[in-house]
Amino acid sequence: MAGLCDSFQRGISYLRISVTDRCNLRCVYCMPPEGIPLVSHDDILSFEEILLVVRASVEMGIDKIRITGGEPLVRTGVADLIHMISSVKGVKDISMTTNGTMLARYAEDLVHAGLHRINISLDTLKHDRFKQITRTGELSDTLKGIEAARKAGLNPVKINMVPMQGINDDEIVDFARMTLAAGWHVRFIELMPLNRTAEFVPSQVLRKKIEALGMLEPFHGIAGNGAARYFRLPGATGTIGFISPVSEPFCQDCNRLRLSATGMLFPCLFSDNGVDIKTPVRNNADLEAVKQLVTAAIAAKPQNHRFVAGAAEKTKMSKIGG
Repeated sequence: MAGLCDSFQRGISYLRISVTDRCNLRCVYCMPPEGIPLVSHDDILSFEEILLVVRASVEMGIDKIRITGGEPLVRTGVADLIHMISSVKGVKDISMTTNGTMLARYAEDLVHAGLHRINISLDTLKHDRFKQITRTGELSDTLKGIEAARKAGLNPVKINMVPMQGINDDEIVDFARMTLAAGWHVRFIELMPLNRTAEFVPSQVLRKKIEALGMLEPFHGIAGNGAARYFRLPGATGTIGFISPVSEPFCQDCNRLRLSATGMLFPCLFSDNGVDIKTPVRNNADLEAVKQLVTAAIAAKPQNHRFVAGAAEKTKMSKIGG
């Protein structure tokens, strides 16, 4: 296979960059009520350090960049970083994942900086439940962010919904209806078993519930990086996507690396072990040295994420119970 590949001949073209460990929400499946211990500002990669990793990665063949957090918009000047990345020759796509609560303020600036696409995390359409899930947030802020993103031209705006048994799985059909009523592009993402907050809902179960609205037809006309399978309800202008890392792992097609805010380059989104980028960079590592570190991370990329084992049995039990 031509281009940048790992030891399993998977093409690597996508770098996720966490720009901060901080978030303005406290979602129940993400962190405890009191939050998490915060890393000092000095231990977070600077924009210039991030840019060096981007330049090295792009010269090696990566051409898609996603900005994440924590919540990326809580980091001051993140639009400046996007502008810096957009100036790197060879970058074809810059996207962001956000909770959307601050997006109404920054959407136009992000577009002017060079952002192409945006994913907005939203797990409920009910105001009281939004506050319960996020512990601190207001649903109206995220809804305003969605509208601002659409007006600014960040289309298609993708809505990421994580269904959780007994918490918000009664809203699955409501989210699907939004692809009919408002042209939303909704993606249902299986909850990873990182903690025991809730049980995931298999994508096959979601499809059966959604098809009460009509037969789902495969759809291939939406931009993305390969993890989601897209469908459309009859008459809908929006789409429905399923990302199924537990019940239907897509590791065989994984094309990504993950750079943490503290400068660790992980070969898998769910890896615990990564390559230290920050220390060499702060010891004046040049572009070629950083490329060697990227090569080392790619060489360590596993065949499957650590939750693949037992996923089929978990899915079977979920179907029995649900």
